[in-house]
Amino acid sequence: MRNNRSALMASGKHTQLKLSCVMLLGLLAGCSDNNFSDLKKYIQNVKAKPKGAIEKLPEIKAIQPFIYKPDVLRDPFKPLTQPELPEGVGVAIGNGPKPDFQRRKEELEAFPLDALKMVGNVVMNAKLWALIKATDNTVHRVQVGNYMGKNHGKIIRIGTDRIELLEIVPDKPGTWREQQTSLALAE
Repeated sequence: MRNNRSALMASGKHTQLKLSCVMLLGLLAGCSDNNFSDLKKYIQNVKAKPKGAIEKLPEIKAIQPFIYKPDVLRDPFKPLTQPELPEGVGVAIGNGPKPDFQRRKEELEAFPLDALKMVGNVVMNAKLWALIKATDNTVHRVQVGNYMGKNHGKIIRIGTDRIELLEIVPDKPGTWREQQTSLALAE
C-alpha cells in the first residue's frame, strides 16, 4: 500500500510539472510579435544625425625618468643608529654635542628604546630607582645618570610614572643633536 501511495504522489508531481511547463510555453508564445517598426525607425533617426568631428588627442608631455640608485641611499629597513667606532676616533665636527665613545657601554644600551618597558619603581636609600624590563625578560634597576637605548640615552629624571632621557642622535653627516624623550610606565 505504501509503495502504491508513493508512486501515485510521484506521478502526480510529475504531471503537475509537465502542466506548468506547457502553460509557461503558451504564455511565452503569446508574447511574440514580429513588429519591429519602432526599432527600425530609431535606427534610421540615429543614422540620419550629422556626424561630428573627432577631437584630437591631447598632446603627450614627456616626463623625465627617475633613476633609482639604492647604493647611495640609506637602507629604510635599518634603524638610524651610528655605527660604533674604534676607541679614540671621534665623529663630531664643531662644538655641538657628541657622544662619549670612550665610555663603557651599559647593559640596556644593547636594546632599542622601544624594546624596553618601565614596569615599576622602588625607593632604596632615599633614592628612586626605576625597574626596566628588556625583551629578554630580564628586569634591570636604573637610576639617574644611567644610560639606555641605542642613541646614547642618559637618564635625567625618574618619576613614579615615567623616565626622562636625553639622547644624542645623529643629525647632519658628522654632527649630533640632543633630543629629549621619555619612557612611560607600562600598564
